[in-house]
Amino acid sequence: MSYYFSKTLKISFEEAVARVTETLKKDGFGILTEIDVKETLKKKLNVDFRKYKILGACNPPFAYKALQAEDKIGLMLPCNVIVQELPGGKVEVAAVDPVASMAAVDNTKLAEVGQEVRAKLKAVIDNL
Repeated sequence: MSYYFSKTLKISFEEAVARVTETLKKDGFGILTEIDVKETLKKKLNVDFRKYKILGACNPPFAYKALQAEDKIGLMLPCNVIVQELPGGKVEVAAVDPVASMAAVDNTKLAEVGQEVRAKLKAVIDNL
């Protein structure tokens, strides 16, 4: 089982970040965190890295359902989505598969929520 879904786009990095943010918003997700990996690695380690952002996406109704099913599931929230620059002017957008990430938790109610979130995140990636 793969732990993510992805799609490669032939658009600018900045356009990909804007597009994924808007598509997530249309499906009820907000961005709680945004980590600019390139900038952070430059500041902390003085190394150069490709454009790479980690977006912490959250759908409040699903987060609430997950927290009701499993009180420690906050350790796995929010759902991460990455946008990374690839060679040749391409950009990859990938989202975590919540079913794969939550497979270690033996909780059928949580598994049901994971399936619902998986469908939404997969649709986001497919619709980019």
